[in-house]
Amino acid sequence: MSAIPSTHITEMHAALYRKLDWRLLPFLLLCYTFAYLDHVNIGFAKLQMQSDLGFSDTVHGLGAGIFFLGYVLFEVPSNL
Repeated sequence: MSAIPSTHITEMHAALYRKLDWRLLPFLLLCYTFAYLDHVNIGFAKLQMQSDLGFSDTVHGLGAGIFFLGYVLFEVPSNL
């Protein structure tokens, strides 16, 4: 068995990381964009919900807090 030179291994790692970057980063950017739109949408929904449904600021704050709590609880398991 011959040993593989360390420069060859380093080149293999660099090629692997480049390949992973080109495959994962666009997908992660798309996921981040949808997550951002989801957060922004709550602010826009507040404008209509308060007038249409008669929600007070307290009710909206409670709903946003529950949404945030769910986001915090499920963020770590979803990334595992």
